[in-house]
Amino acid sequence: MAYDADAVNRKAREEAVFFEKVKKEVSKVIVGQDYMIDRIIIGLLTREHLLLEGVPGLAKTLCIKTISDVMHLKFSRIQFTPDLLPSDLIGTIIYNQTCGEFSVRKGPIFGNIVLADEINRSPAKVQSALLQAMQERQVTLGDETHQLAPPFLVLATQNPIELEGTYSLPEAQLDRFMFNIWLDYPSLSEEADIIKYTTSMYTPKTEIILKKEEIIMLQDLVRRVPVSDNVIEYTVKLVNKTRPVNQASPQFIKDWISWGAGPRASQYLILGAKTQSILSGRFSPEIDDIRNIAKPVLRHRLITNFNAEADGVKTTDIIDKLLKET
Repeated sequence: MAYDADAVNRKAREEAVFFEKVKKEVSKVIVGQDYMIDRIIIGLLTREHLLLEGVPGLAKTLCIKTISDVMHLKFSRIQFTPDLLPSDLIGTIIYNQTCGEFSVRKGPIFGNIVLADEINRSPAKVQSALLQAMQERQVTLGDETHQLAPPFLVLATQNPIELEGTYSLPEAQLDRFMFNIWLDYPSLSEEADIIKYTTSMYTPKTEIILKKEEIIMLQDLVRRVPVSDNVIEYTVKLVNKTRPVNQASPQFIKDWISWGAGPRASQYLILGAKTQSILSGRFSPEIDDIRNIAKPVLRHRLITNFNAEADGVKTTDIIDKLLKET
């Protein structure tokens, strides 16, 4: 398929202005957290799922709910607990004695944006059911398979403080998340504004900026964005250097990393860079787009060893060092 660069460039500029309106509408409810909002929008447009980590009270749930409202999407929230069952997530089949027939009662997974709150508190069976929904975008109830209507996005949260009674996510499931987004505390001015708005009679009202059909169209647009060979080459080299078994990997990777990122990291870097270029009003991604999203893509894909722990080195430190040398 031939690309009309002028047409794509014009469309990218239009969408950049459009999403500024979305962010402005969300900012009526959410103070700060621009980083989280941008990454959620990228995840939605790339059709990929996100993992959010941060202490309680950073407006994770409110931000996700507000974005759903502004984009007119069905929002579902699932509070994960150790006694949760797969049927609580995907639904169940009910027998109606009156008519003598079985009927399907769909669970909260049948939403457009699904918030999996404290996902690491759920047992393995529930995590497995969620994994099928995330990967295949369908669930099985009895003998029937039900497709999950697009757009479909899982936003999972983890509390980094309390780890008692939790079930660590296996690497296979962590790898299904495009981003691992770390949320920090608000600044002094942002926290002052939060207190001002949330302790008064202020009730923000948001408007619908984007609809489901438009989002699906934009998701298709992201896939059609062209990528130059040098950007792909840089991405593959960057991910390749995270693997300690490769001779071209830096010595600090061999010293501190047990397992590096797989091919899915390269895929997510390119998809994220494509979306970021559109949101910036450009028709094709640049190497800087790859570098800007490298940290949330690679953070949960690099497995550090005992040497890194003994040296007090974090995964983000390794990524920063790798970006400087690549």
